[in-house]
Amino acid sequence: MRQKGQRALEAPRAAGLAGVAFALLISAAIVLIRLGIPEGANAVTARGFTDPARRDAVRSALALVPFAGIFFLWFMGAVRAHLGAGEDKFLATVLLGSGLVFTATLFGAAAAASAVLAVAHPTGPAPAPASWDFGRHVAYTLMTEYAMRMAAVFVSSLSVIGHRLGVLPRPLTILGLLTALVLLFVASNVPWAELVFPAWSLLISGYILVASGRARPRTAVDA
Repeated sequence: MRQKGQRALEAPRAAGLAGVAFALLISAAIVLIRLGIPEGANAVTARGFTDPARRDAVRSALALVPFAGIFFLWFMGAVRAHLGAGEDKFLATVLLGSGLVFTATLFGAAAAASAVLAVAHPTGPAPAPASWDFGRHVAYTLMTEYAMRMAAVFVSSLSVIGHRLGVLPRPLTILGLLTALVLLFVASNVPWAELVFPAWSLLISGYILVASGRARPRTAVDA
């Protein structure tokens, strides 16, 4: 009985650490991409992007994104384990689906940024501005328009489920709904606003770690 209870608790605790890793990695990737590939009409030109420092920043970001996606999948597992068996099937499906679409869209944005890196040659003539601008626009559209809105669906559905089941405290539920609104309506227009998602993920992961740590001694005593 004791070993069975310990196995049930160890999985969400370990996956909660993966949520912390996701938050840190995706934050670093977003910062590096924003610094390496500026957005907007006054952004650096394709010739300016041949600067080795900018290219290295984007390379570093692209190296982090696959690991961030992997850790996010573990984070989703931690979230569903924390919710337990009583979760609403409809909202649970929305939660899982939005998380998977977010991961796929995040990888798509990374692939578009990789294309920008490929067309900006470090030597020789710079690529045509239209080609560079197209790749940059696709990368930012996928990240801010689509990935962040899927993140908003993920955050809002988790907040509603957590509130209904009573497994998330009221402040985290309210904060989650506010985060979803920012991701849904603000992230596509305000630079750096997408960082609220990893910040929220870090808070949720920390809460899961604390909650599982408190439950562990009680389970050991009951066993």
